[in-house]
Amino acid sequence: MSKKKPLLTEVEIVDAGAEGKAVGKTGEKVVFVPFAVPGDVVDVQVTKKRRRYAEGKIVKFHKKSDRHAEPFCKHFGTCGGCKWQHMAYEDQLFYKEKQVRDNLERIGKVDVTSMNPILGSEKDVYYRNKLEFTFSHRRWIHEGEPMVEQGSPEEKGLGFHIPGFFDKVEDIEHCYLMAEPSNKIRLETRKFAVENGYSFYDLRKKEGYLRNLVIRMSTTGDVLVNLVIGSSDAGPAVRLLDHLMTTIPEITSAFYTINEKVNDSLSDLEATHFRGEKFLTEKMEDLTFRVGPMSFYQTNARQAYRLYDVARSFAGLRGDELIYDLYTGTGTIALFLAKNAGKVVGVEYVEEAVKAAMSNAQLNGINNVSFVAGDMAKVFNNDFVATHGAPDVIVTDPPRAGMHPDVVEQILELNPEKVVYVSCNPATQARDLEMMSGNYTVKKIQPVDMFPQTHHVENVVLLQRKA
Repeated sequence: MSKKKPLLTEVEIVDAGAEGKAVGKTGEKVVFVPFAVPGDVVDVQVTKKRRRYAEGKIVKFHKKSDRHAEPFCKHFGTCGGCKWQHMAYEDQLFYKEKQVRDNLERIGKVDVTSMNPILGSEKDVYYRNKLEFTFSHRRWIHEGEPMVEQGSPEEKGLGFHIPGFFDKVEDIEHCYLMAEPSNKIRLETRKFAVENGYSFYDLRKKEGYLRNLVIRMSTTGDVLVNLVIGSSDAGPAVRLLDHLMTTIPEITSAFYTINEKVNDSLSDLEATHFRGEKFLTEKMEDLTFRVGPMSFYQTNARQAYRLYDVARSFAGLRGDELIYDLYTGTGTIALFLAKNAGKVVGVEYVEEAVKAAMSNAQLNGINNVSFVAGDMAKVFNNDFVATHGAPDVIVTDPPRAGMHPDVVEQILELNPEKVVYVSCNPATQARDLEMMSGNYTVKKIQPVDMFPQTHHVENVVLLQRKA
Protein backbone atom coordinates (compact mmCIF):
# COMPACT_ATOMS: atom_id res chain seq x y z
CA MET A 1 0.00 0.00 0.00
CA SER A 2 1.42 3.40 -0.98
CA LYS A 3 2.05 5.86 1.80
CA LYS A 4 -0.49 8.69 1.99
CA LYS A 5 1.03 11.95 0.83
CA PRO A 6 0.99 14.84 3.30
CA LEU A 7 -1.13 17.99 3.44
CA LEU A 8 1.06 21.09 3.78
CA THR A 9 -0.71 23.90 5.61
CA GLU A 10 -0.29 27.66 5.24
CA VAL A 11 2.32 27.46 2.50
CA GLU A 12 3.58 30.88 1.45
CA ILE A 13 3.93 31.32 -2.33
CA VAL A 14 7.16 33.26 -2.86
CA ASP A 15 7.93 33.12 -6.58
CA ALA A 16 6.68 32.17 -10.05
CA GLY A 17 8.72 29.21 -11.24
CA ALA A 18 9.45 27.02 -14.22
CA GLU A 19 6.76 25.45 -16.40
CA GLY A 20 4.20 27.96 -15.16
CA LYS A 21 4.11 26.65 -11.59
CA ALA A 22 4.45 28.86 -8.53
CA VAL A 23 7.08 28.24 -5.85
CA GLY A 24 5.96 27.79 -2.26
CA LYS A 25 8.01 27.44 0.92
CA THR A 26 7.10 25.78 4.18
CA GLY A 27 10.06 25.71 6.51
CA GLU A 28 12.98 24.45 4.40
CA LYS A 29 10.67 22.57 2.03
CA VAL A 30 10.09 23.85 -1.53
CA VAL A 31 6.82 22.95 -3.18
CA PHE A 32 5.73 23.66 -6.77
CA VAL A 33 2.05 24.58 -7.12
CA PRO A 34 0.00 25.43 -10.24
CA PHE A 35 -2.53 28.28 -10.33
CA ALA A 36 -0.99 30.22 -7.46
CA VAL A 37 0.75 33.60 -7.49
CA PRO A 38 3.38 35.11 -5.20
CA GLY A 39 1.78 36.43 -2.04
CA ASP A 40 -0.78 33.63 -1.72
CA VAL A 41 -0.94 31.60 1.48
CA VAL A 42 -2.46 28.19 0.79
CA ASP A 43 -2.89 24.62 1.96
CA VAL A 44 -1.34 22.20 -0.52
CA GLN A 45 -2.13 18.53 -1.00
CA VAL A 46 1.16 16.92 -2.04
CA THR A 47 0.86 14.84 -5.22
CA LYS A 48 4.56 14.11 -5.79
CA LYS A 49 7.28 13.98 -3.16
CA ARG A 50 11.01 14.11 -3.81
CA ARG A 51 14.01 14.56 -1.53
CA ARG A 52 14.56 18.22 -2.36
CA TYR A 53 11.08 19.34 -3.34
CA ALA A 54 7.42 18.42 -3.61
CA GLU A 55 4.60 19.11 -6.06
CA GLY A 56 1.00 19.59 -5.10
CA LYS A 57 -2.36 21.23 -5.70
CA ILE A 58 -4.15 23.95 -3.78
CA VAL A 59 -7.00 22.74 -1.56
CA LYS A 60 -7.57 25.95 0.42
CA PHE A 61 -6.66 29.65 0.27
CA HIS A 62 -5.85 31.37 3.56
CA LYS A 63 -4.85 34.57 1.78
CA LYS A 64 -5.09 35.64 -1.85
CA SER A 65 -2.38 37.87 -3.24
CA ASP A 66 -3.30 41.20 -4.81
CA ARG A 67 -1.43 39.94 -7.90
CA HIS A 68 -4.38 37.68 -8.74
CA ALA A 69 -6.39 38.41 -11.87
CA GLU A 70 -9.73 36.88 -12.78
CA PRO A 71 -9.18 34.22 -15.48
CA PHE A 72 -11.06 35.27 -18.61
CA CYS A 73 -11.38 31.82 -20.21
CA LYS A 74 -13.85 29.18 -19.05
CA HIS A 75 -11.34 26.48 -20.03
CA PHE A 76 -8.61 27.87 -17.75
CA GLY A 77 -6.99 25.17 -15.66
CA THR A 78 -8.20 22.32 -17.88
CA CYS A 79 -6.91 22.69 -21.44
CA GLY A 80 -3.32 23.39 -20.39
CA GLY A 81 -2.83 26.63 -22.28
CA CYS A 82 -2.60 30.18 -20.89
CA LYS A 83 -1.39 28.94 -17.49
CA TRP A 84 -0.69 32.45 -16.21
CA GLN A 85 -3.98 34.18 -17.01
CA HIS A 86 -4.77 34.22 -13.28
CA MET A 87 -1.93 36.77 -12.95
CA ALA A 88 -2.15 40.38 -14.14
CA TYR A 89 -0.15 40.93 -17.34
CA GLU A 90 2.23 43.47 -15.78
CA ASP A 91 3.08 40.86 -13.12
CA GLN A 92 3.60 38.21 -15.80
CA LEU A 93 6.18 40.52 -17.39
CA PHE A 94 7.86 41.08 -14.03
CA TYR A 95 8.33 37.35 -13.44
CA LYS A 96 9.42 36.63 -17.01
CA GLU A 97 12.09 39.29 -16.72
CA LYS A 98 13.08 37.80 -13.36
CA GLN A 99 13.27 34.34 -14.95
CA VAL A 100 15.77 35.62 -17.52
CA ARG A 101 17.82 37.45 -14.90
CA ASP A 102 17.90 34.47 -12.51
CA ASN A 103 18.96 32.00 -15.21
CA LEU A 104 21.69 34.22 -16.61
CA GLU A 105 23.13 34.95 -13.16
CA ARG A 106 22.78 31.45 -11.67
CA ILE A 107 23.64 29.24 -14.66
CA GLY A 108 25.59 31.54 -16.97
CA LYS A 109 27.40 33.58 -14.28
CA VAL A 110 26.47 36.63 -16.38
CA ASP A 111 26.62 40.22 -15.15
CA VAL A 112 23.04 41.38 -15.85
CA THR A 113 23.55 45.10 -15.20
CA SER A 114 23.28 45.65 -18.97
CA MET A 115 19.83 44.01 -19.11
CA ASN A 116 17.02 46.10 -20.60
CA PRO A 117 13.40 45.96 -19.32
CA ILE A 118 11.31 43.29 -21.01
CA LEU A 119 9.41 44.24 -24.17
CA GLY A 120 5.76 43.36 -23.52
CA SER A 121 3.38 42.29 -26.25
CA GLU A 122 1.05 44.87 -27.79
CA LYS A 123 -1.74 42.30 -27.45
CA ASP A 124 -2.04 39.92 -24.52
CA VAL A 125 -4.98 38.04 -26.09
CA TYR A 126 -5.77 37.12 -29.72
CA TYR A 127 -2.09 37.38 -30.62
CA ARG A 128 -1.34 33.99 -32.21
CA ASN A 129 -1.36 33.36 -35.96
CA LYS A 130 -1.45 29.56 -35.76
CA LEU A 131 -3.41 27.03 -33.69
CA GLU A 132 -3.71 23.26 -33.99
CA PHE A 133 -6.81 21.58 -32.58
CA THR A 134 -7.29 17.86 -31.99
CA PHE A 135 -10.42 15.79 -32.71
CA SER A 136 -11.39 13.20 -30.12
CA HIS A 137 -14.23 10.68 -30.16
CA ARG A 138 -14.43 11.08 -26.35
CA ARG A 139 -13.89 14.55 -24.96
CA TRP A 140 -12.92 15.41 -21.38
CA ILE A 141 -15.91 15.14 -19.03
CA HIS A 142 -15.78 17.64 -16.19
CA GLU A 143 -16.46 16.75 -12.58
CA GLY A 144 -20.12 17.33 -11.79
CA GLU A 145 -21.11 17.35 -15.47
CA PRO A 146 -24.13 15.18 -16.37
CA MET A 147 -23.34 11.78 -17.84
CA VAL A 148 -22.89 11.78 -21.61
CA GLU A 149 -24.20 8.86 -23.64
CA GLN A 150 -21.40 6.87 -25.24
CA GLY A 151 -21.20 7.52 -28.97
CA SER A 152 -23.46 10.57 -28.80
CA PRO A 153 -22.61 13.88 -30.53
CA GLU A 154 -22.12 15.46 -27.09
CA GLU A 155 -19.26 13.05 -26.42
CA LYS A 156 -17.15 14.27 -29.37
CA GLY A 157 -14.54 16.97 -28.87
CA LEU A 158 -12.43 19.38 -30.90
CA GLY A 159 -9.88 21.32 -28.89
CA PHE A 160 -6.67 21.02 -26.89
CA HIS A 161 -5.09 18.11 -25.04
CA ILE A 162 -5.48 17.89 -21.27
CA PRO A 163 -2.00 18.10 -19.64
CA GLY A 164 -0.75 14.65 -18.68
CA PHE A 165 -3.39 12.80 -20.74
CA PHE A 166 -2.47 11.97 -24.32
CA ASP A 167 -5.98 10.64 -25.02
CA LYS A 168 -8.06 13.40 -23.40
CA VAL A 169 -9.17 16.57 -25.19
CA GLU A 170 -10.98 19.62 -23.84
CA ASP A 171 -13.77 20.60 -26.24
CA ILE A 172 -13.12 24.32 -26.73
CA GLU A 173 -16.02 26.75 -26.98
CA HIS A 174 -14.01 29.95 -27.26
CA CYS A 175 -10.24 30.36 -27.45
CA TYR A 176 -8.67 33.74 -26.68
CA LEU A 177 -5.38 32.99 -28.40
CA MET A 178 -6.42 33.72 -31.99
CA ALA A 179 -8.78 36.34 -33.41
CA GLU A 180 -11.87 35.56 -35.45
CA PRO A 181 -12.74 33.81 -37.63
CA SER A 182 -10.71 31.14 -35.75
CA ASN A 183 -13.45 30.24 -33.25
CA LYS A 184 -16.10 30.40 -35.95
CA ILE A 185 -14.10 27.97 -38.14
CA ARG A 186 -13.56 25.47 -35.32
CA LEU A 187 -17.18 25.50 -34.16
CA GLU A 188 -18.56 25.19 -37.71
CA THR A 189 -16.15 22.33 -38.41
CA ARG A 190 -17.34 20.44 -35.35
CA LYS A 191 -21.02 21.13 -36.13
CA PHE A 192 -20.80 19.96 -39.76
CA ALA A 193 -18.76 16.89 -38.84
CA VAL A 194 -21.22 15.80 -36.13
CA GLU A 195 -24.30 16.45 -38.29
CA ASN A 196 -22.82 14.43 -41.15
CA GLY A 197 -21.60 11.47 -39.10
CA TYR A 198 -17.84 11.96 -39.47
CA SER A 199 -15.80 9.81 -37.12
CA PHE A 200 -13.59 11.70 -34.65
CA TYR A 201 -10.19 10.19 -33.92
CA ASP A 202 -9.79 7.57 -31.20
CA LEU A 203 -6.53 8.61 -29.59
CA ARG A 204 -6.05 5.23 -27.90
CA LYS A 205 -6.90 2.90 -30.77
CA LYS A 206 -5.35 5.27 -33.33
CA GLU A 207 -8.31 5.13 -35.66
CA GLY A 208 -10.93 7.53 -36.99
CA TYR A 209 -11.30 9.99 -39.86
CA LEU A 210 -10.86 13.50 -38.44
CA ARG A 211 -7.53 14.00 -36.64
CA ASN A 212 -6.53 17.67 -36.50
CA LEU A 213 -7.64 21.10 -37.60
CA VAL A 214 -4.88 23.65 -38.21
CA ILE A 215 -5.82 27.31 -38.61
CA ARG A 216 -3.32 29.97 -39.67
CA MET A 217 -3.84 33.71 -40.11
CA SER A 218 -1.66 36.60 -41.27
CA THR A 219 -1.51 40.27 -40.37
CA THR A 220 -2.59 40.98 -43.96
CA GLY A 221 -5.94 39.26 -43.35
CA ASP A 222 -5.32 35.88 -44.98
CA VAL A 223 -6.83 32.78 -43.34
CA LEU A 224 -5.61 29.24 -44.06
CA VAL A 225 -7.28 25.99 -42.98
CA ASN A 226 -5.54 22.58 -43.07
CA LEU A 227 -7.74 19.59 -42.22
CA VAL A 228 -5.75 16.52 -41.14
CA ILE A 229 -7.46 13.18 -41.82
CA GLY A 230 -6.61 9.60 -40.93
CA SER A 231 -7.63 8.03 -44.24
CA SER A 232 -6.63 8.25 -47.90
CA ASP A 233 -10.31 8.81 -48.77
CA ALA A 234 -10.32 12.56 -49.34
CA GLY A 235 -13.99 12.80 -50.31
CA PRO A 236 -15.40 13.67 -46.87
CA ALA A 237 -12.58 16.17 -46.25
CA VAL A 238 -13.32 17.92 -49.54
CA ARG A 239 -17.02 18.17 -48.64
CA LEU A 240 -16.20 19.64 -45.23
CA LEU A 241 -13.72 22.17 -46.65
CA ASP A 242 -16.18 23.15 -49.37
CA HIS A 243 -18.79 23.80 -46.68
CA LEU A 244 -16.35 25.88 -44.61
CA MET A 245 -15.27 28.06 -47.55
CA THR A 246 -18.91 28.60 -48.55
CA THR A 247 -20.06 29.37 -45.01
CA ILE A 248 -17.04 31.40 -43.86
CA PRO A 249 -15.86 33.59 -46.76
CA GLU A 250 -12.92 34.96 -44.72
CA ILE A 251 -11.07 31.68 -45.44
CA THR A 252 -8.61 32.36 -48.28
CA SER A 253 -6.78 29.00 -48.43
CA ALA A 254 -7.86 25.42 -47.79
CA PHE A 255 -5.80 22.22 -47.64
CA TYR A 256 -6.12 18.68 -46.37
CA THR A 257 -3.34 16.40 -45.16
CA ILE A 258 -3.54 12.61 -45.02
CA ASN A 259 -1.90 11.25 -41.87
CA GLU A 260 -2.17 7.48 -41.47
CA LYS A 261 0.79 7.32 -39.08
CA VAL A 262 0.59 6.60 -35.36
CA ASN A 263 2.03 10.00 -34.40
CA ASP A 264 0.60 13.46 -35.05
CA SER A 265 3.69 15.13 -36.54
CA LEU A 266 3.01 16.78 -39.89
CA SER A 267 6.47 18.00 -40.92
CA ASP A 268 7.17 14.86 -42.97
CA LEU A 269 3.79 14.96 -44.75
CA GLU A 270 2.56 16.90 -47.75
CA ALA A 271 -0.57 19.04 -47.62
CA THR A 272 -2.91 18.81 -50.62
CA HIS A 273 -4.24 22.13 -51.88
CA PHE A 274 -8.03 22.17 -52.15
CA ARG A 275 -9.03 25.72 -53.03
CA GLY A 276 -7.97 29.35 -52.74
CA GLU A 277 -4.45 30.71 -52.41
CA LYS A 278 -1.58 28.28 -51.90
CA PHE A 279 -0.08 30.31 -49.08
CA LEU A 280 -0.62 33.18 -46.65
CA THR A 281 1.11 36.50 -47.25
CA GLU A 282 2.91 38.04 -44.29
CA LYS A 283 4.59 41.45 -44.26
CA MET A 284 7.52 42.72 -42.20
CA GLU A 285 8.79 46.19 -43.08
CA ASP A 286 9.42 46.02 -46.84
CA LEU A 287 9.66 42.21 -46.85
CA THR A 288 6.99 39.79 -48.03
CA PHE A 289 6.86 36.21 -46.78
CA ARG A 290 4.79 33.37 -48.19
CA VAL A 291 3.66 31.02 -45.44
CA GLY A 292 2.33 27.62 -46.50
CA PRO A 293 0.42 25.03 -44.43
CA MET A 294 3.68 23.42 -43.20
CA SER A 295 5.91 26.52 -43.06
CA PHE A 296 7.45 27.74 -39.83
CA TYR A 297 6.70 31.34 -38.97
CA GLN A 298 6.76 32.99 -35.54
CA THR A 299 3.31 32.57 -34.02
CA ASN A 300 3.16 36.16 -32.71
CA ALA A 301 3.96 38.08 -35.89
CA ARG A 302 3.89 41.59 -34.44
CA GLN A 303 6.15 40.66 -31.56
CA ALA A 304 8.42 38.71 -33.94
CA TYR A 305 9.13 41.99 -35.73
CA ARG A 306 10.25 43.55 -32.44
CA LEU A 307 12.41 40.49 -31.69
CA TYR A 308 14.13 40.66 -35.07
CA ASP A 309 14.54 44.41 -34.76
CA VAL A 310 16.38 43.87 -31.46
CA ALA A 311 18.64 41.26 -33.11
CA ARG A 312 19.41 43.67 -35.97
CA SER A 313 20.12 46.51 -33.54
CA PHE A 314 22.42 44.31 -31.44
CA ALA A 315 24.33 43.21 -34.57
CA GLY A 316 25.18 46.88 -35.26
CA LEU A 317 25.84 46.22 -38.94
CA ARG A 318 27.94 48.54 -41.12
CA GLY A 319 26.78 46.99 -44.40
CA ASP A 320 29.76 44.87 -45.45
CA GLU A 321 29.69 42.01 -42.91
CA LEU A 322 29.48 38.30 -43.60
CA ILE A 323 26.80 36.88 -41.29
CA TYR A 324 26.04 33.28 -40.41
CA ASP A 325 22.41 32.79 -39.38
CA LEU A 326 22.29 29.46 -37.54
CA TYR A 327 18.98 27.59 -37.13
CA THR A 328 17.60 29.95 -39.76
CA GLY A 329 14.23 28.20 -40.21
CA THR A 330 12.48 29.74 -43.20
CA GLY A 331 15.10 32.48 -43.28
CA THR A 332 13.10 35.29 -41.67
CA ILE A 333 16.01 36.68 -39.62
CA ALA A 334 18.48 36.18 -42.49
CA LEU A 335 16.29 38.10 -44.93
CA PHE A 336 15.57 40.75 -42.31
CA LEU A 337 19.32 41.37 -41.87
CA ALA A 338 20.36 41.04 -45.51
CA LYS A 339 19.79 44.64 -46.61
CA ASN A 340 22.17 45.84 -43.87
CA ALA A 341 24.89 43.24 -44.54
CA GLY A 342 27.37 42.22 -47.21
CA LYS A 343 26.21 38.58 -47.27
CA VAL A 344 24.12 36.26 -45.07
CA VAL A 345 24.46 32.46 -44.98
CA GLY A 346 21.58 30.62 -43.31
CA VAL A 347 21.89 27.06 -41.96
CA GLU A 348 18.85 24.88 -41.13
CA TYR A 349 18.33 21.11 -40.76
CA VAL A 350 14.77 21.01 -42.20
CA GLU A 351 15.05 20.85 -45.99
CA GLU A 352 11.51 22.15 -46.59
CA ALA A 353 12.30 25.20 -44.47
CA VAL A 354 15.40 25.89 -46.57
CA LYS A 355 13.34 25.64 -49.76
CA ALA A 356 10.89 28.15 -48.29
CA ALA A 357 13.77 30.44 -47.31
CA MET A 358 15.17 30.41 -50.85
CA SER A 359 11.71 31.02 -52.27
CA ASN A 360 11.16 34.00 -49.97
CA ALA A 361 14.59 35.41 -50.91
CA GLN A 362 13.66 35.18 -54.58
CA LEU A 363 10.24 36.72 -53.90
CA ASN A 364 11.89 39.73 -52.28
CA GLY A 365 14.66 40.06 -54.85
CA ILE A 366 17.36 39.50 -52.23
CA ASN A 367 20.54 38.18 -53.81
CA ASN A 368 23.07 38.40 -50.99
CA VAL A 369 21.74 35.40 -49.06
CA SER A 370 22.29 31.66 -49.40
CA PHE A 371 20.86 28.76 -47.44
CA VAL A 372 22.29 25.34 -46.54
CA ALA A 373 20.29 22.33 -45.30
CA GLY A 374 21.78 19.82 -42.88
CA ASP A 375 22.37 18.77 -39.30
CA MET A 376 23.87 21.84 -37.62
CA ALA A 377 26.45 19.88 -35.61
CA LYS A 378 27.70 18.14 -38.79
CA VAL A 379 27.30 20.77 -41.53
CA PHE A 380 28.71 23.68 -39.57
CA ASN A 381 32.36 22.64 -39.80
CA ASN A 382 35.74 23.73 -41.24
CA ASP A 383 34.79 22.71 -44.78
CA PHE A 384 31.66 24.85 -44.50
CA VAL A 385 33.77 27.84 -43.44
CA ALA A 386 36.26 27.21 -46.25
CA THR A 387 33.38 27.34 -48.73
CA HIS A 388 31.48 30.34 -47.36
CA GLY A 389 34.16 32.36 -45.58
CA ALA A 390 34.82 33.32 -41.96
CA PRO A 391 31.89 35.27 -40.47
CA ASP A 392 32.11 38.70 -38.87
CA VAL A 393 28.83 38.14 -37.01
CA ILE A 394 26.96 34.99 -36.05
CA VAL A 395 23.26 35.09 -35.28
CA THR A 396 21.91 31.95 -33.64
CA ASP A 397 18.30 31.09 -32.79
CA PRO A 398 18.32 27.45 -31.62
CA PRO A 399 15.39 25.34 -30.35
CA ARG A 400 14.59 25.06 -26.63
CA ALA A 401 17.40 22.55 -26.09
CA GLY A 402 19.94 25.24 -26.99
CA MET A 403 23.01 24.74 -29.16
CA HIS A 404 24.79 21.43 -29.59
CA PRO A 405 28.22 21.52 -27.84
CA ASP A 406 29.92 20.97 -31.20
CA VAL A 407 28.22 24.10 -32.57
CA VAL A 408 29.35 26.12 -29.56
CA GLU A 409 32.88 24.79 -30.07
CA GLN A 410 32.86 25.78 -33.74
CA ILE A 411 31.68 29.30 -32.90
CA LEU A 412 34.52 29.62 -30.43
CA GLU A 413 37.00 28.40 -33.03
CA LEU A 414 35.71 30.90 -35.61
CA ASN A 415 35.80 33.64 -32.97
CA PRO A 416 33.68 36.22 -34.86
CA GLU A 417 33.58 39.78 -33.57
CA LYS A 418 29.95 39.45 -32.42
CA VAL A 419 27.45 36.72 -31.63
CA VAL A 420 23.75 37.60 -31.36
CA TYR A 421 22.01 34.80 -29.45
CA VAL A 422 18.21 34.65 -29.74
CA SER A 423 16.67 32.12 -27.36
CA CYS A 424 13.27 30.75 -26.38
CA ASN A 425 14.75 29.13 -23.27
CA PRO A 426 16.85 31.34 -20.96
CA ALA A 427 18.14 28.29 -19.04
CA THR A 428 19.82 26.61 -22.02
CA GLN A 429 20.90 30.01 -23.34
CA ALA A 430 22.62 30.68 -19.99
CA ARG A 431 24.34 27.28 -20.18
CA ASP A 432 25.70 28.09 -23.64
CA LEU A 433 26.78 31.58 -22.59
CA GLU A 434 28.79 30.10 -19.73
CA MET A 435 30.57 27.84 -22.24
CA MET A 436 31.47 30.90 -24.33
CA SER A 437 32.49 33.15 -21.45
CA GLY A 438 36.23 32.62 -21.99
CA ASN A 439 36.08 34.26 -25.43
CA TYR A 440 33.10 36.61 -25.14
CA THR A 441 31.64 39.30 -22.91
CA VAL A 442 27.87 39.82 -22.64
CA LYS A 443 27.23 43.41 -23.72
CA LYS A 444 23.46 43.66 -24.10
CA ILE A 445 20.44 41.66 -22.91
CA GLN A 446 16.85 42.14 -24.09
CA PRO A 447 13.96 39.90 -22.95
CA VAL A 448 10.93 39.88 -25.27
CA ASP A 449 7.50 38.49 -24.40
CA MET A 450 6.20 36.52 -27.37
CA PHE A 451 3.58 34.47 -25.50
CA PRO A 452 1.37 36.41 -23.05
CA GLN A 453 -0.60 34.39 -20.47
CA THR A 454 2.17 31.75 -20.47
CA HIS A 455 5.49 31.43 -18.63
CA HIS A 456 7.50 31.34 -21.89
CA VAL A 457 9.89 34.18 -22.66
CA GLU A 458 12.38 34.96 -25.44
CA ASN A 459 15.72 36.62 -24.80
CA VAL A 460 18.32 38.25 -27.06
CA VAL A 461 21.95 38.58 -25.97
CA LEU A 462 24.83 40.39 -27.66
CA LEU A 463 28.23 38.77 -27.15
CA GLN A 464 31.31 40.82 -27.95
CA ARG A 465 34.68 39.15 -28.61
CA LYS A 466 37.21 39.86 -25.88
CA ALA A 467 40.31 41.82 -26.87
